[in-house]
Amino acid sequence: MIVQDDLIPLDPAFPSRFERGRRPKCQLYIVSPPVFDASFPDQLRAALGGGPVAAFQLRLKDLSDDAFLHAADALRPICTEYDVAFLLNDRPDLAKRAGADGVHIGQSDGTVAAARALLGPDAQIGVTCHDSRHLAMEAGEAGADYVAFGAFYKTTTKPSHYRPEPSLLGWWTTLSQLPCVAIGGITPENAPPLIEAGADFIACVNAVWLHPDGPAAGVAAFGTVLASAQP
Repeated sequence: MIVQDDLIPLDPAFPSRFERGRRPKCQLYIVSPPVFDASFPDQLRAALGGGPVAAFQLRLKDLSDDAFLHAADALRPICTEYDVAFLLNDRPDLAKRAGADGVHIGQSDGTVAAARALLGPDAQIGVTCHDSRHLAMEAGEAGADYVAFGAFYKTTTKPSHYRPEPSLLGWWTTLSQLPCVAIGGITPENAPPLIEAGADFIACVNAVWLHPDGPAAGVAAFGTVLASAQP
Protein backbone atom coordinates (compact mmCIF):
# COMPACT_ATOMS: atom_id res chain seq x y z
CA MET A 1 0.00 0.00 0.00
CA ILE A 2 1.27 3.47 -0.90
CA VAL A 3 -0.03 6.41 1.11
CA GLN A 4 0.75 10.09 0.78
CA ASP A 5 3.19 10.14 3.70
CA ASP A 6 5.34 7.48 2.03
CA LEU A 7 5.63 9.64 -1.10
CA ILE A 8 7.17 12.55 0.80
CA PRO A 9 10.98 12.19 0.80
CA LEU A 10 12.64 11.95 4.18
CA ASP A 11 15.21 14.53 5.20
CA PRO A 12 18.36 12.63 6.32
CA ALA A 13 18.99 15.45 8.81
CA PHE A 14 15.59 14.95 10.47
CA PRO A 15 16.96 13.08 13.55
CA SER A 16 19.48 15.82 14.26
CA ARG A 17 16.66 18.25 15.00
CA PHE A 18 15.54 16.26 18.03
CA GLU A 19 17.08 14.88 21.18
CA ARG A 20 16.66 11.16 20.77
CA GLY A 21 16.41 8.90 23.78
CA ARG A 22 19.28 6.55 24.40
CA ARG A 23 18.70 3.12 22.85
CA PRO A 24 20.47 -0.21 23.42
CA LYS A 25 23.35 -0.99 21.09
CA CYS A 26 22.49 -2.49 17.73
CA GLN A 27 22.36 -6.30 17.81
CA LEU A 28 22.57 -9.15 15.33
CA TYR A 29 19.47 -11.03 14.13
CA ILE A 30 20.18 -14.04 11.95
CA VAL A 31 17.73 -15.73 9.59
CA SER A 32 18.06 -19.34 8.48
CA PRO A 33 19.09 -20.29 4.96
CA PRO A 34 16.17 -21.49 2.80
CA VAL A 35 17.04 -25.19 3.06
CA PHE A 36 17.20 -27.30 6.21
CA ASP A 37 19.29 -30.46 6.27
CA ALA A 38 20.80 -32.73 8.88
CA SER A 39 23.94 -30.59 9.14
CA PHE A 40 22.16 -27.36 9.94
CA PRO A 41 21.85 -27.78 13.74
CA ASP A 42 25.64 -27.99 13.89
CA GLN A 43 25.91 -24.91 11.67
CA LEU A 44 23.55 -23.00 13.94
CA ARG A 45 25.50 -24.02 17.01
CA ALA A 46 28.71 -22.86 15.33
CA ALA A 47 27.14 -19.53 14.36
CA LEU A 48 25.84 -18.83 17.85
CA GLY A 49 29.27 -19.68 19.23
CA GLY A 50 30.84 -17.02 17.01
CA GLY A 51 29.61 -14.04 18.99
CA PRO A 52 26.54 -12.31 20.39
CA VAL A 53 23.27 -12.99 18.53
CA ALA A 54 19.96 -11.59 19.76
CA ALA A 55 17.51 -13.58 17.65
CA PHE A 56 17.28 -16.43 15.18
CA GLN A 57 14.41 -16.72 12.70
CA LEU A 58 13.56 -20.05 11.11
CA ARG A 59 12.38 -19.23 7.60
CA LEU A 60 11.73 -22.28 5.45
CA LYS A 61 9.47 -22.35 2.42
CA ASP A 62 7.60 -25.19 0.73
CA LEU A 63 7.83 -27.60 3.65
CA SER A 64 5.04 -29.61 5.18
CA ASP A 65 3.95 -28.54 8.64
CA ASP A 66 5.43 -31.72 10.10
CA ALA A 67 8.80 -31.10 8.45
CA PHE A 68 8.81 -27.49 9.65
CA LEU A 69 8.05 -28.58 13.21
CA HIS A 70 10.75 -31.25 13.03
CA ALA A 71 13.27 -28.54 12.09
CA ALA A 72 12.00 -26.28 14.87
CA ASP A 73 12.31 -29.06 17.45
CA ALA A 74 15.95 -29.59 16.45
CA LEU A 75 16.88 -25.90 16.58
CA ARG A 76 14.91 -24.45 19.48
CA PRO A 77 17.05 -26.09 22.20
CA ILE A 78 20.20 -24.68 20.62
CA CYS A 79 18.78 -21.17 20.73
CA THR A 80 17.71 -21.72 24.34
CA GLU A 81 21.23 -22.87 25.23
CA TYR A 82 22.68 -19.62 23.85
CA ASP A 83 19.88 -17.40 25.20
CA VAL A 84 18.83 -16.42 21.66
CA ALA A 85 15.20 -15.64 20.85
CA PHE A 86 13.77 -18.35 18.56
CA LEU A 87 11.24 -17.01 16.04
CA LEU A 88 9.34 -18.63 13.20
CA ASN A 89 8.51 -16.95 9.93
CA ASP A 90 4.98 -16.44 8.60
CA ARG A 91 3.09 -18.99 10.71
CA PRO A 92 1.81 -18.03 14.17
CA ASP A 93 0.03 -21.40 14.39
CA LEU A 94 3.27 -23.31 13.93
CA ALA A 95 5.09 -20.93 16.29
CA LYS A 96 2.62 -21.89 18.99
CA ARG A 97 2.94 -25.61 18.30
CA ALA A 98 6.74 -25.35 18.24
CA GLY A 99 6.98 -23.45 21.51
CA ALA A 100 8.78 -20.60 19.75
CA ASP A 101 9.45 -17.27 21.40
CA GLY A 102 7.53 -15.51 18.68
CA VAL A 103 6.81 -15.04 15.01
CA HIS A 104 7.70 -12.72 12.17
CA ILE A 105 4.80 -11.96 9.85
CA GLY A 106 4.64 -10.35 6.44
CA GLN A 107 1.89 -8.12 5.14
CA SER A 108 -0.05 -11.14 3.84
CA ASP A 109 0.44 -13.42 6.86
CA GLY A 110 -2.44 -12.24 9.02
CA THR A 111 -2.69 -9.50 11.61
CA VAL A 112 -0.74 -8.66 14.72
CA ALA A 113 -3.96 -8.93 16.71
CA ALA A 114 -4.61 -12.48 15.50
CA ALA A 115 -1.02 -13.53 16.21
CA ARG A 116 -1.16 -11.97 19.67
CA ALA A 117 -4.44 -13.69 20.48
CA LEU A 118 -2.92 -17.03 19.52
CA LEU A 119 0.54 -16.63 21.03
CA GLY A 120 -0.18 -14.56 24.12
CA PRO A 121 1.15 -11.33 25.61
CA ASP A 122 4.75 -12.44 26.03
CA ALA A 123 5.37 -13.55 22.44
CA GLN A 124 7.69 -11.49 20.24
CA ILE A 125 5.83 -10.41 17.09
CA GLY A 126 7.66 -8.69 14.26
CA VAL A 127 6.18 -7.25 11.10
CA THR A 128 7.64 -6.67 7.64
CA CYS A 129 7.06 -3.04 6.66
CA HIS A 130 9.20 -2.83 3.49
CA ASP A 131 9.95 0.89 2.97
CA SER A 132 6.68 2.20 4.38
CA ARG A 133 6.36 4.60 7.28
CA HIS A 134 2.61 4.04 7.19
CA LEU A 135 2.86 0.27 7.57
CA ALA A 136 5.34 0.68 10.41
CA MET A 137 3.05 3.05 12.28
CA GLU A 138 0.14 0.66 11.77
CA ALA A 139 2.21 -2.26 13.08
CA GLY A 140 3.23 -0.30 16.15
CA GLU A 141 -0.33 0.76 16.88
CA ALA A 142 -1.45 -2.86 16.50
CA GLY A 143 0.98 -3.99 19.20
CA ALA A 144 3.95 -5.38 17.26
CA ASP A 145 7.19 -5.82 19.20
CA TYR A 146 9.37 -4.70 16.30
CA VAL A 147 9.14 -3.55 12.70
CA ALA A 148 11.43 -4.61 9.86
CA PHE A 149 12.48 -2.43 6.95
CA GLY A 150 14.17 -3.60 3.75
CA ALA A 151 15.62 -4.71 1.49
CA PHE A 152 18.30 -2.07 1.94
CA TYR A 153 20.63 -3.72 -0.56
CA LYS A 154 20.33 -6.13 -3.45
CA THR A 155 19.67 -9.64 -2.18
CA THR A 156 19.28 -13.07 -3.71
CA THR A 157 17.79 -14.59 -0.56
CA LYS A 158 14.42 -12.90 -0.83
CA PRO A 159 14.46 -10.55 -3.83
CA SER A 160 12.62 -7.29 -3.23
CA HIS A 161 11.94 -4.18 -5.25
CA TYR A 162 11.72 -2.15 -2.04
CA ARG A 163 14.84 -0.05 -1.39
CA PRO A 164 14.48 2.12 1.70
CA GLU A 165 17.14 4.68 2.48
CA PRO A 166 18.99 4.60 5.82
CA SER A 167 17.17 7.83 6.69
CA LEU A 168 14.04 5.72 7.27
CA LEU A 169 15.76 4.12 10.27
CA GLY A 170 16.68 7.52 11.69
CA TRP A 171 13.13 8.78 11.22
CA TRP A 172 11.68 5.74 12.96
CA THR A 173 14.02 5.75 15.93
CA THR A 174 13.45 9.48 16.42
CA LEU A 175 9.68 9.06 16.63
CA SER A 176 9.23 5.60 18.14
CA GLN A 177 10.66 3.53 20.96
CA LEU A 178 9.66 0.35 19.11
CA PRO A 179 12.77 -1.49 17.84
CA CYS A 180 13.43 -1.64 14.12
CA VAL A 181 15.24 -4.31 12.11
CA ALA A 182 17.19 -3.58 8.94
CA ILE A 183 17.28 -6.46 6.46
CA GLY A 184 18.23 -7.22 2.89
CA GLY A 185 21.67 -7.95 1.46
CA ILE A 186 23.46 -6.74 4.58
CA THR A 187 27.10 -7.67 5.11
CA PRO A 188 29.70 -6.53 7.65
CA GLU A 189 31.04 -4.20 4.96
CA ASN A 190 27.79 -2.38 4.17
CA ALA A 191 26.18 -2.53 7.61
CA PRO A 192 27.77 0.60 9.20
CA PRO A 193 25.51 3.20 7.52
CA LEU A 194 22.44 1.31 8.76
CA ILE A 195 23.81 1.00 12.28
CA GLU A 196 24.77 4.66 12.34
CA ALA A 197 21.32 5.65 11.02
CA GLY A 198 19.71 3.97 14.02
CA ALA A 199 18.94 0.31 13.29
CA ASP A 200 18.26 -1.58 16.50
CA PHE A 201 18.94 -4.93 14.82
CA ILE A 202 20.82 -5.97 11.70
CA ALA A 203 19.33 -9.06 10.07
CA CYS A 204 21.41 -11.25 7.79
CA VAL A 205 21.35 -14.55 5.97
CA ASN A 206 24.08 -15.25 3.42
CA ALA A 207 26.72 -13.13 5.12
CA VAL A 208 26.69 -15.69 7.93
CA TRP A 209 25.83 -19.02 6.30
CA LEU A 210 27.94 -18.52 3.17
CA HIS A 211 30.92 -16.92 4.86
CA PRO A 212 34.06 -18.52 3.37
CA ASP A 213 35.40 -19.33 6.84
CA GLY A 214 32.12 -20.67 8.18
CA PRO A 215 29.14 -19.28 10.08
CA ALA A 216 31.08 -18.60 13.28
CA ALA A 217 33.40 -16.31 11.35
CA GLY A 218 30.39 -14.61 9.76
CA VAL A 219 28.88 -13.82 13.14
CA ALA A 220 32.26 -12.72 14.48
CA ALA A 221 32.69 -10.31 11.56
CA PHE A 222 29.36 -8.69 12.36
CA GLY A 223 30.32 -8.58 16.03
CA THR A 224 33.39 -6.51 15.21
CA VAL A 225 31.35 -4.05 13.16
CA LEU A 226 28.59 -3.77 15.72
CA ALA A 227 31.10 -3.05 18.45
CA SER A 228 32.81 -0.27 16.49
CA ALA A 229 30.03 1.36 14.45
CA GLN A 230 27.51 2.44 17.04
CA PRO A 231 25.44 5.62 16.63
